[in-house]
Amino acid sequence: MVSDDVTSAGPRLLGPADVRSLAAGLGLRPTKQRGQNFVIDPNTVRKIVRSASLEPDDVVVEVGPGLGSLTLGLLGAVSRVVAIEVDPLLARALPGTVARFAEGYVDRLEVVEADALRVPSLPGPAPTALVANLPYNVSVPVLLHLLALLPSLRKGLVMVQSEVADRLAAEPGSRTYGVPSVKAAWYARVRRAGAVGRNVFWPAPNVDSGLVAWERRDPPAASVSREEVFAVVDAAFAQRRKTLRSTLKGLAGSAAAAEAALAHAGVDPMARGEALHVEDFARVAEALALVRSDGAA
Repeated sequence: MVSDDVTSAGPRLLGPADVRSLAAGLGLRPTKQRGQNFVIDPNTVRKIVRSASLEPDDVVVEVGPGLGSLTLGLLGAVSRVVAIEVDPLLARALPGTVARFAEGYVDRLEVVEADALRVPSLPGPAPTALVANLPYNVSVPVLLHLLALLPSLRKGLVMVQSEVADRLAAEPGSRTYGVPSVKAAWYARVRRAGAVGRNVFWPAPNVDSGLVAWERRDPPAASVSREEVFAVVDAAFAQRRKTLRSTLKGLAGSAAAAEAALAHAGVDPMARGEALHVEDFARVAEALALVRSDGAA
């Protein structure tokens, strides 16, 4: 009798017994340091793959494939998966797992043994999508790094801690709106795409998870660099209860100069960072550059 997870159409997805057996075979004990919580529920994998709106010709980047639960689901849906894994033991075991559970799909997989926060480039065709169960402790930095590194990425779906999902998808005025919200919005239109409970993982984490979907957008038109805009964002939220006139005085040189720049950008100097859209931050960064150049003249 063939199980529900075995079909002639694609890879067999991992269940709880498979995940534990693979871990035992590697002598692996999941570590909190690397955010290792492995998906043991095939239906969750199906949900992620379905929600990612993938096409057969997509090239997907996966970060932290672990034992291969999501990797197997992705291989059946796209032309190529580039899996970035920092753990040498897991990176070297993944092709064997794919050969065992997805015979005929090994040639679709490329494993890159590297830290996703520091990887400078990826081999092969330009990736078009990012789909991953991101390690909780580095989820936002990894997402922002890959969005900056890989402009060919047009869409994605990532699973992150539920609170992080709220922050990434937050709109101005929300109490969860902050640095991750603005920086993600620079690259993409971001939205919540669902919730994931704790029991689909082994070991079960102490927090719930959320799915975040995004589609690439053009960044705001600006005469200053992304780094200059992001410096304004960081300063604006460093003391989120203070007004922009106060939080930006360090970048401007003085509170008066900050007020002049904000007025030039059409932003209320007494507003707080949580009130501004990413386009507003771009205008403020431009105005601050003008104020500094005028002051240096």
